[in-house]
Amino acid sequence: MSPRRRPLVRRLALLGIGLIGSSVARAARRAKLAGEIVCYSRRAETRKSALKLGVVDRAYADPAEAVDGADMVVLCVHLGAYLEVGRRMAPALAKGAIVTDVGSTKQSVIRDLKPLLPKGVHLVPGHPVAGTEHSGPAAGFAELFDNRWCILTPAAKTAKPAVNKVTQLWRGMGAHVQVMDARHHDLVLAITSHLPHLIAYNIVGTAADLEQVTKSEVIKYSAGGFRDFTRIAASDPVFWRDVFLNNKDAVLEVLGRFTEDLHALQRAIRWSDGQSLESLFTRTRAIRRGIIQAGQETAAPDFGRLAAASKR
Repeated sequence: MSPRRRPLVRRLALLGIGLIGSSVARAARRAKLAGEIVCYSRRAETRKSALKLGVVDRAYADPAEAVDGADMVVLCVHLGAYLEVGRRMAPALAKGAIVTDVGSTKQSVIRDLKPLLPKGVHLVPGHPVAGTEHSGPAAGFAELFDNRWCILTPAAKTAKPAVNKVTQLWRGMGAHVQVMDARHHDLVLAITSHLPHLIAYNIVGTAADLEQVTKSEVIKYSAGGFRDFTRIAASDPVFWRDVFLNNKDAVLEVLGRFTEDLHALQRAIRWSDGQSLESLFTRTRAIRRGIIQAGQETAAPDFGRLAAASKR
């Protein structure tokens, strides 16, 4: 009989057990990556739900209790809660423990967490580029990270074994892994994720506030494009508030460029410059095809979520 394989992580502590946290728990269980999975949530209802769903072995109301004895800690709370949770968990972290996270900005994570961590604890910031507009422990599913990218942004002096272990965790959960500089990550995500959400919130808000068009008409006659924007705009408002406050420099930089391009588009429409419009639409169509060919999306409607939802 072959010896039983030792799990990658002996005790995995998830601080936050919403969509991403519960998906990490499910994906780690699927791949048998952790011997024990525990979580922290300040809400008793959330802890009860996580235990009832069976995604964790234990649930705690104190982050210090959750990280006690853990060899890997994953912060899955809102970015705005990192400082408070970091202060509360830091004294209980074991020497040699690895702290990582799933936040959408990375410079702020290093800024907030690095000064709090005891000597001998390794920080490997991470960001799985995956998600849905849903939230809560029941919203998670093990397939969320399959064939998606997880970006790691460790400092240059971070111990390689720690980076390798976090890499193995994400690969074991089905993701591709890329290591890059934290500042570069924040700029890339500002254009690929943060700006689109800002635009979606603004477009849906404009439609809701347009006095000449009733809200019932907006809902009744929504075309496919507007429906897609409403899916994005239905995302967790607290989550996105924290993203924009913690990545404002990069967002403002790409927002300035976007505004310039929007003015150029406005001029093309005003002066009936069909050639410029067609040229832009042709180039952007190619980007969509490239995303599909890279396996990061399907040609199916609803952002390809129908297939993922059917697995749950």
